[in-house]
Amino acid sequence: MAFDFKKEYREFYLPKGEPSIVEVPRMNYIAVRGTGDPNQEGGAYKRAIEVLYAVAYTLKMSKMGARKIEGFYDYVVPPLEGFWWQEGCEGFDYARKADFHWISVIRLPDFVRREDFDWAVGEASRKKGLDCSGAEFLTVDEGLCVQIMHLGPYDSEPESVAKMDAFLARNGYENDFTAGRLHHEIYLSDPRRAAPEKWKTVVRHPIKKAR
Repeated sequence: MAFDFKKEYREFYLPKGEPSIVEVPRMNYIAVRGTGDPNQEGGAYKRAIEVLYAVAYTLKMSKMGARKIEGFYDYVVPPLEGFWWQEGCEGFDYARKADFHWISVIRLPDFVRREDFDWAVGEASRKKGLDCSGAEFLTVDEGLCVQIMHLGPYDSEPESVAKMDAFLARNGYENDFTAGRLHHEIYLSDPRRAAPEKWKTVVRHPIKKAR
């Protein structure tokens, strides 16, 4: 049976609907960076998603071709994720989507080395006729975080963020946003198939002990 990250690491992908604290280990990702409104048709975000999945499935299906990746095991491609921020503010102004900065990512299995990644980028570009040169091998060490399962459309996320902030205040923690520790979302629903009120998104923030 294919290894499923969501099932094997439930603490990172399937939190409850109330805030909880988690220590997130270092993980490797396929990443594409960009700016702008993610809802723009034909925009940079949509193109980034195409690149991510092209590289992700090239790695997954490598077992069918000539390249043999050392330590390979069959797995379910992990869900799409994103790190988000806006210049000059700690939170988000959802009315200013054009000002979003984002790093869209898909988690890599630990057996994928940088040389395997570079091969997959080249192979995806060649086979798909898609420019995948913007994809990068990104390592993120999130560390101590608070997270919650948000149910509903993305624009209603401030309600869940407010719950997280209140939880931190009650328990002696505070947000710890930096250039390397960002607002993080993990998308567990396909917005093309599910109604917005049923979308499930893990929302995660970096934290530290309050002074």
